[in-house]
Amino acid sequence: MSEVNNDFGKIRTILWPIYNHELKKIIPMILMFSCVIFNYTILRDIKDTLVVTAAGGGAEVIPFLKLWGVLPAAIIVMLIYAKLSNILSKQTLFYLSLSPFLIFFALFALVLYPHKEHLHPHQFCDMLTTYLPPGFYGLIGAIRNWTYSLFYIFAELWGSVALSFLCWGFANDITKVSESKRFYALIGLLVNFAIISSGYLVKWVSEVRLNSTDNIDPWQISLNYLMLASFISVLCIMAIYWWSSKNIIVASGSDNNIRTKKNKPKLSMTDSIKKIVSSKYLGCLAILVISYGLSINLVEIVWKNQLKLQYPDPNSYSVFMGEFSLYTGLFALVMMMAFGCNLLRKLSWKSSAIITPIILLITGSIFFTMIIFKDQLAGVVAFFGTTPLMIGVIFGASQNIMTKACKYSFFDPTKEMAYIPLTEEEKSTGKAAVDIVAARLGKSGGAFIQQFIILWLGSLASITPYVAIFLLIIIAIWMFAVSSLNKKFIARLKQQTVKKSYEYTTELHEYQSKETQDKQKNTPANIETAQSMT
Repeated sequence: MSEVNNDFGKIRTILWPIYNHELKKIIPMILMFSCVIFNYTILRDIKDTLVVTAAGGGAEVIPFLKLWGVLPAAIIVMLIYAKLSNILSKQTLFYLSLSPFLIFFALFALVLYPHKEHLHPHQFCDMLTTYLPPGFYGLIGAIRNWTYSLFYIFAELWGSVALSFLCWGFANDITKVSESKRFYALIGLLVNFAIISSGYLVKWVSEVRLNSTDNIDPWQISLNYLMLASFISVLCIMAIYWWSSKNIIVASGSDNNIRTKKNKPKLSMTDSIKKIVSSKYLGCLAILVISYGLSINLVEIVWKNQLKLQYPDPNSYSVFMGEFSLYTGLFALVMMMAFGCNLLRKLSWKSSAIITPIILLITGSIFFTMIIFKDQLAGVVAFFGTTPLMIGVIFGASQNIMTKACKYSFFDPTKEMAYIPLTEEEKSTGKAAVDIVAARLGKSGGAFIQQFIILWLGSLASITPYVAIFLLIIIAIWMFAVSSLNKKFIARLKQQTVKKSYEYTTELHEYQSKETQDKQKNTPANIETAQSMT
């Protein structure tokens, strides 16, 4: 799986392993990914700020939202997308998929948030708290702040639809296997600038009105600026895709390019789901995606509870989330420049894919140790002049930063590389299920585990030891799935190589046979015979 490129020097191999004729393809891909990631980071920081710091909200709301809001929405989106993919061209479907996000984010900033006090059923939810046990506090919070819950669902779907499916699907359609290691590693490196810039924007916008003393809601002003940036980024994505459609897709006739409507497989939804379930290859891919979603969410829910206690004000919380995104991008950029891109090109697929669960295992173990044994470590914490709560916030942020950096550097590129050897049918149906539904199952599965334990024990603080145990089990399953998928990935690549070799040999034999016949026609004897016949 290693790739040696003698056409570039050592420095260029690390920083820019791209041929000049590939610029027309790689630059629009980088710009599109950057816009998607820029918007993804903004939406992620906003959704957490809204839900966690809202009156009657908190980190307990997140498991209920992911299980009862995000998961059903993801399944519905996948069903609609798969149905429309058999009717519309990919270009039309791309624009149609982004339009609901464009409309909702504008509607939220201009209508829903300014009128939140009239729209949120506080009296009804106050009544529910008198009848339901404490374990249902998160569910009541999701109902109480339903406009925030709706924003949370749309923000979660953005990562699945725009990033995992539309953007990566577009990249896989126009990228060859031989190009993928160079292209995807470079994209993973450069999109970190989008994370850094969006993190800085969130931090700066949130600080502008942080100490405001007037009667205007400071978070409303910050939200308006961030929603404007989000709206512009979606328009840029559409513009980039439009240019690519005209200059890359339509202009080229290779098999790698996006198929038009007439070339799409006509599969019903039942057949599509059966195909996915029966495919061991797609099953392993789904386990990878689900395991990552489960693991990161089990850790995040505990960390965000610590964060809410430390920063209860929405602008202060948003400032911290902006800094968190900023440092996530910086760490991922440094890590990839130091060894990430080279490792992805030099290591085997398995070695690259297993880095993320190993890092998550190490950092997650440290974080849960600091939370579970905080009383025993109180003396050590006091020696450094801080509090156990702040230590939990710092270690949780560090764990998330390192894990997300590994996701952008290794998990996403290796996952997308695994799609390339698939058939066109498997790409169109399997990728939709894995990247949308499986991703949501991962996050919602973590939410189900957390929700079950919260309902059982009654509070988020008491579930931490049990969450740590589940994390260890999930990471073990994740590593096993990586090993299994690696064998299937290598087998698919060998099949592709054999098929291409057979096609080349067949064409060569046909050409040689035709050339032999032409030579025989031009022999002196055949020429004399032809002349005598005339």
